[in-house]
Amino acid sequence: MKKQAIETLCVQGGYCPGNGEPRQIPIIQSTTFKYDTSEDMGKLFDLEASGYFYSRLQNPTCDTVAAKICALEGGSAAMLTSSGQAANFFAVFNIASCGDHVISSSAIYGGTYNLFAVTMKKMGIDFTFVSPDCTEEELQAAFRPNTKLVFGETVANPAIKVLDIEKFAKVAHRNGVPLIIDNTFATPVNCRPFEWGADIVTHSTTKYMDGHGATVGGAIIDSGKFDWTKHADKFPGLCTPDESYHGVTYTERFGIGGAFITKATAQLMRDFGCIQSPHDAFLLNLGLESLHVRMQRHCETALKVARFLESNEHISWVKYPDLPGSEDYELAKKYCPDGTCGVVSFGVKGGRKAAEEFMKGLKIVAIETHVADARSCCLHPASSTHRQLTDKELVDAGVSPDLVRLSCGIENSQDLIDDIKQALDNACIDA
Repeated sequence: MKKQAIETLCVQGGYCPGNGEPRQIPIIQSTTFKYDTSEDMGKLFDLEASGYFYSRLQNPTCDTVAAKICALEGGSAAMLTSSGQAANFFAVFNIASCGDHVISSSAIYGGTYNLFAVTMKKMGIDFTFVSPDCTEEELQAAFRPNTKLVFGETVANPAIKVLDIEKFAKVAHRNGVPLIIDNTFATPVNCRPFEWGADIVTHSTTKYMDGHGATVGGAIIDSGKFDWTKHADKFPGLCTPDESYHGVTYTERFGIGGAFITKATAQLMRDFGCIQSPHDAFLLNLGLESLHVRMQRHCETALKVARFLESNEHISWVKYPDLPGSEDYELAKKYCPDGTCGVVSFGVKGGRKAAEEFMKGLKIVAIETHVADARSCCLHPASSTHRQLTDKELVDAGVSPDLVRLSCGIENSQDLIDDIKQALDNACIDA
């Protein structure tokens, strides 16, 4: 059978029911699984057999949905986590540990920035943040002998900055380290980072993948293409025996296509327990089934809204990569030819206070910390999601005090434009 299109994978990927079996994926709501002998269970603990023994590590419902996301991204293995934050933490901590160094784009989600710059720094991991627009030479200058990976976002949240994935991958590979890409905003419908050289992809499935504000979750997908064994000295956790897990060497036992996810499951999920529940995985799968339809509508609406904002007298600037003339327009067309996402960033004349007054006047668009939902919502990041950053860090992350992040849902586009217009007009903002 020929390779299935992404639309088909969204609907039918991951689960293939047999004769007389449920058409929808079953929810295996069980913490444990029964076996006839201790020997049978022992083989599972030793990773000598496949199966399930405790849902903190793996669950059939979760694995089914992970398989769908893996197929959508074109990877070799995948796992679900309790949140996007957990996914990014696991993806990085699976490689880097105390005494190691990581390079990250500065234009990333504020929660991720804090995870790296504060929390993981306390764990002894040092991070260097570089501009997403840096040259190859500038990126190379950030490397150290103990650098273990490079991290970035396909489309940055909330800066809506498109990363040159191919450039970052090229320099990362030249230095023998993988590139991890958070593909939350673009989703595999609009961009498949593995095709541009990325090695690991993460998602906050809370966003477009769920798409209905119903369930929090995350995902990690391995491309299966990065050969850890060629740089075994850099990745001892993958290439030498894990004494905490029966001395297994993950690359030997599971190959380059399975080592990363198996280690993250057997070691990190075991110790941190950030698992997605079977019921949440079930809800996530419902969202995935319409992902390809919704992403098209999100992008179409966002472009219409961005064009309106661009011509409005109360708006000082608009950032949306799909707008002709945008600084990232060419990158957007390269990596996301069918559209980037449904999120538009813009500045309201009058600064922070004016932005807050504008949001108070919205009727259809809701003020939420959420984004990438079927329902339109907006946020003032400087006073909410990014409030932990200093002014300098805000600028480095592409977040100005007047920035409003508008997530366009799948409502009628003219209704949204009318709502935005009346809120701007009624805010009595001076042009």
